[in-house]
Amino acid sequence: MSRLQFIGRPWVVFDPKDKRHRQWFADFQRKSTWGHCPVRFVVADDHGDLITMIQRRLIEYYVDREFKIVEAEIKTKRSRQKIKTAV
Repeated sequence: MSRLQFIGRPWVVFDPKDKRHRQWFADFQRKSTWGHCPVRFVVADDHGDLITMIQRRLIEYYVDREFKIVEAEIKTKRSRQKIKTAV
């Protein structure tokens, strides 16, 4: 095993739920360099490049998050209406 593997930044799978991962990507977007990122992200086999993979995962994360909130609000409103009609 090469000495560089021990010295280099660790490999990590990008997780959009991890706030640090989102922050590191935001820093990359701002600075156009991964130089300050303490890890290296792994590219999945089904993706061609790292940036596209991260963007797609972030889109999926935020869309899911937004519509889960909307669905929860709708369910809350419906349950309130059922309580009002029952009383």
